[in-house]
Amino acid sequence: MSTLSEESRQIVASLAHRAGPDADTARIAEAIVAILQDIRAALTPIIGQQGVIALYRRSLHLCASTHPRLACTYDNLQTPMDLIELKTVLVEQDESDAQFFGEMLLTTLYELLTTLIGPSLTARLLRGVWQPSLSETPSQENSP
Repeated sequence: MSTLSEESRQIVASLAHRAGPDADTARIAEAIVAILQDIRAALTPIIGQQGVIALYRRSLHLCASTHPRLACTYDNLQTPMDLIELKTVLVEQDESDAQFFGEMLLTTLYELLTTLIGPSLTARLLRGVWQPSLSETPSQENSP
């Protein structure tokens, strides 16, 4: 969905910032899991635990069908939303594959949620997921 390019860039930047410079696979996996935990915390009060699990599983499925190189990662994830299992599978990948998987999964999840509830509400609900990691950079001061 081309309308989400700015949001996609924000998702990628947030993942890169959380993983840190010269991140290894373990740090990338930790960053992906941390973002998914934040998404789960933000969405569970709105769509419930089962809704979040369904959104996660559908995002995994779409990633695997759109990007065949992710299919083996998807096939290794058997439980509904076991983030420990996801982290274990990601750590087995090389850095570029783990990073790519994280970017695709998070972007797909965002796009899917946008189709369900609209871009404005999605942005509002998930703003806190992306902002904390990006707000560590110096902010501009407001003029009086």
